[in-house]
Amino acid sequence: MLAYLEEQLAAAWPDLRIVGRAGNGIEALRLIDELAPDVVFLDIQMPGLTGLDLAARLVDDAKAPRVVFTTAHEAYALQAFEHAAFDYLLKPIRLERLQRTVERLKEALAAPAPAAPSADMLAGLLRQLGMAPAAPAAAPAPAAPLQWIRAAQGQETRLIAIDEVIYFQSNDKYTSVFVADGEHLIRTPMRQLRDQLDPQQFWQIHRGVIVAARHVAGTRTDFRGRLLVRLKGRDEQLVVSRNYADLFRQM
Repeated sequence: MLAYLEEQLAAAWPDLRIVGRAGNGIEALRLIDELAPDVVFLDIQMPGLTGLDLAARLVDDAKAPRVVFTTAHEAYALQAFEHAAFDYLLKPIRLERLQRTVERLKEALAAPAPAAPSADMLAGLLRQLGMAPAAPAAAPAPAAPLQWIRAAQGQETRLIAIDEVIYFQSNDKYTSVFVADGEHLIRTPMRQLRDQLDPQQFWQIHRGVIVAARHVAGTRTDFRGRLLVRLKGRDEQLVVSRNYADLFRQM
């Protein structure tokens, strides 16, 4: 399927530069972090992370790529658009349908700001698939920034003041909380945690890392050209993904 999609894209978008290919969702997420592409074509059913799982991790990122789903299952269309899908292509992908997607992508990429599908566009696409759009959910009321974290360490549970946290780092199923005397685990996903933190005090520097600003000592660039954050009084250095490098260019 990957070879077929590349063949169709070569015909529909000859000047497109393909910067990466992934065989599963985990690898795709890593490549998106590293390469910061403008567009990704995601299959719904992938090992590791499904296309919908991956899109859910991208949806709140201001610099997230446009996501075009390619799938044989129209049943996922509504979920796809709830994850800010740019388009939803059913297999087998017809060239003329792909060409319409490409034209819309070109227009969106040429626009000064990322263009999410409008309500009318979304309704039209869902109508094409024989589905009706769901009513939008009410936005939750803003909450006060997080002050305490309940974390596990071995068989014990510890209450950590947010001022003690040096940085957060996501793992497959948990989020690690690093403080001066060690590492603790919480089940709160990074996306949810970020929404609970004061953005003036905590900076997201990678899709899987949020660092406390007051513990940042500076930055450096390694031999691979990666931007790294140095921490006060600690040896580890944290990789800054391209999507968040602008945060440090003004320092």
